[in-house]
Amino acid sequence: MSYDMVPVGYGNFVARSRLIAVVTSDSAPARRLIQDARERCALVDATGGRKTMSVLIMDSDHVVLSAIQPDELPLEMLSSQEEEASHGDI
Repeated sequence: MSYDMVPVGYGNFVARSRLIAVVTSDSAPARRLIQDARERCALVDATGGRKTMSVLIMDSDHVVLSAIQPDELPLEMLSSQEEEASHGDI
């Protein structure tokens, strides 16, 4: 099984297939989500010491912090042509 990886900054990556949502860090619910993950020891800080701009929620209940704005993360899906090429002729 191969994972398509998404760079979240400073040499850190997450598996695209395990990513559920990306939210901004400036709302109260996002801050509560971060605090809850910290208490459960499920918080991954990939900010490199910089300000948290994005909160990535993973299907494993882990929360990943990134210093990259959500709209700057390379999250676009493969085009249908690339998907067909990767699956080959059936």
